[in-house]
Amino acid sequence: MVPEIVASFDRSLAYIRELVADLTDEEMVMQPPGVPNHGAWTLGHIIFSCEQIAQLLGVEPWLPADWEARFGYGSTPGPQALAASGKSGALAAFADAGQHLRAALLGIDESNLYRPLPDEQARAILPTVADALVQIVAAHTAFHAGQLAAWRRAIGRRPVGVFI
Repeated sequence: MVPEIVASFDRSLAYIRELVADLTDEEMVMQPPGVPNHGAWTLGHIIFSCEQIAQLLGVEPWLPADWEARFGYGSTPGPQALAASGKSGALAAFADAGQHLRAALLGIDESNLYRPLPDEQARAILPTVADALVQIVAAHTAFHAGQLAAWRRAIGRRPVGVFI
């Protein structure tokens, strides 16, 4: 199961990189009407999600302390999302997060996948670690890739590639 999750994750990350490859720093924070999240926030949110699920697998946190407030569930996208390092810094953090999570996934003992999710509140929806991995690593990342594709069109850019 883990190799299939990693393969899905890798495809989503590749598609996301393609979606933002030709965009400028200014375009990354464009917020068209009716589109909830801009490109910079979406990258930051996926990075944060990678850290959260990697922690579930025993990886120490690596992001700055303010990352959750800036990119966690319920945060608000704004022009500050890109930070001083610009798109290139965001893409470096995105690559780093992908590597952290990929290594954690490939290193997991698959017998630990079916242990109960430690977060009791989330356990009602995602009963096991395996459920959380499939939902967050595969479905959540792919969901935001699709959201990013729609946002890209909303800022006037042509579609890129096919996500499958």
